[in-house]
Amino acid sequence: MSATFTLNFFRSGILFSSWGSFQVPGLLNFGEFKCTDSDKKCHLWTVLDLAFFIIMGVCGGLLGATFNCLNKRLAKYRMKNVHPKPKLIRVCESLLVSLVTTVIVFVSSMVLGECRPLSPTNDWNNSTVTMQVSSSDEVNSSIKTFFCPNNTYNDMATLFFNPQESAILQLFHQDGTFSPVTLSFFCCMYFLLSCWTFGMSVPSGLFVPSLLCGAAFGRLVANVLKSYLGLTHIYSGTYALIGAAAFLGGVVRMTISLTVILIESTNEISYGLPIMITLMVAKWTGDFFNKGIYDIHVALRGVPLLEWETEEETEKLRACDIMEPNLTYVYPHTRIQSLVSILRTTAHHAFPVVTENRGNEKEFMKGNQLISNNIKFKKSSILTRAGEQRKRSQSMKSYPSSELRNMCDEHLAAEEPVEKEDMLQQMLERKYTPYPNLYPDQSPSEEWTMEERFRPLTFHGLVLRSQLVTLLVRGVCYTETQSSASQPRLSHAEMSEDYPRYPDIHDVNLTLLNPRMIVDVTPYMNPSPFTVSPNTHVSQVFNLFRTMGLRHLPVVNAVGEIVGIITRHNLTHEFLQARLRQHYMTS
Repeated sequence: MSATFTLNFFRSGILFSSWGSFQVPGLLNFGEFKCTDSDKKCHLWTVLDLAFFIIMGVCGGLLGATFNCLNKRLAKYRMKNVHPKPKLIRVCESLLVSLVTTVIVFVSSMVLGECRPLSPTNDWNNSTVTMQVSSSDEVNSSIKTFFCPNNTYNDMATLFFNPQESAILQLFHQDGTFSPVTLSFFCCMYFLLSCWTFGMSVPSGLFVPSLLCGAAFGRLVANVLKSYLGLTHIYSGTYALIGAAAFLGGVVRMTISLTVILIESTNEISYGLPIMITLMVAKWTGDFFNKGIYDIHVALRGVPLLEWETEEETEKLRACDIMEPNLTYVYPHTRIQSLVSILRTTAHHAFPVVTENRGNEKEFMKGNQLISNNIKFKKSSILTRAGEQRKRSQSMKSYPSSELRNMCDEHLAAEEPVEKEDMLQQMLERKYTPYPNLYPDQSPSEEWTMEERFRPLTFHGLVLRSQLVTLLVRGVCYTETQSSASQPRLSHAEMSEDYPRYPDIHDVNLTLLNPRMIVDVTPYMNPSPFTVSPNTHVSQVFNLFRTMGLRHLPVVNAVGEIVGIITRHNLTHEFLQARLRQHYMTS
């Protein structure tokens, strides 16, 4: 709103020397749509015209679907054959498009352009004719003669040799006619050139070219209806506007926002109904064949953009069916060399903070301060959860973790023995075999066995990549001979000082840090992120992801062990369909 009024204030003062009058609302203005006073039978639109508008919406949807299909194939070709090559190839493609466009514009204007007579009230001057009509000065001043005799103008050159906004105004408000050959050729050429140009390695828009191409299509329909069906009452500018809306709606599949833009640009509220009907018909027709142009390019670039909702078929899937079980994680206390290795070999933006559930923890704690710190942190975390559980239920039977009860037996009063007949407890009381001699200063390796890779891990929280990099850059660590309390502490302001452009781990100079030093990530991790159970329905996972704006969703089982993680990639339409097919094959 501030930008709109500021622009209006300065344009009104500069163009009309009327500061503070607010006479020029916005940059995009299609002018005033009205019939001439001499034509009493003319109407902007009637109920009969709505039938033609619906047909134009269908045609616009078909043209938009064709445009999107061709541009998608061209974009795939560019990604495969142009983008991997040197940048000079992209420059050559841009020069080729410019050369072809220039040749087409000049040759078509000289060969196919018709010299049409000017209105008797118009004056001609050089290559530009100026009509002294206050409401259409911009339209009349942009008429091009282009080698035509006096008092005539070249209709093809008038469309090609003007800025796109001026050409749109010509199609909307020009009293003189454009021949069907000119409109047909201009519409086809602009369709192909716009399709070729969009997606090049140069800034090129799609909104205004689509409006111009559609306006030529609508003006062609109006000429056909006037010449061959005898419908002389129709207003050509209205059909040009509806054609522009139909084609643009068929390409981008916008409805409400595009209706508002066009009504605001025309300053004619009566066009609301025909524009809305045309856009809806164009969208429904185009959606029958493919998606909008922006959705297509989002998919081509691999951006995990989530749909509004999941399909009903995905109700058969659970969180365990779509999660990523192969985790890259960090320990509460981890050596610098391990963190650097993880950050430089992965592209993940968050890492679970975990501890291992070892059966012989006391043996591992002897003689290794790093492992001892991690096990102590796990015990304190479990005891905290136990205290919270006792306050809620005053009975440890309600908590299904046998490990938690055994831990509490060492520190709290003895609890009643668990019934041997409890089948749930028998399932949960798993006896883990001693794990391989893997220390927290070793990063996950692809040579790990299945037992090593998927061993039980107690989940404690999530730590972000940006947080780990910040800790390394600021040297937040401690030596193995010291306590973790000696590690420097950073405030929230210091942690977010580089937001949003955090340093890249590949650009950070870590030569001054001792790789054997230890980083305590527990003060900076998120200890209570959103989590789901492995048996949670995909629809619930999807709704939680969208409504809470999540990026990572850990999957945690009943005993607090992380079994996988879900990101946006796991919730895209293509991924869910692939997992659904896999589910049908295995069921």
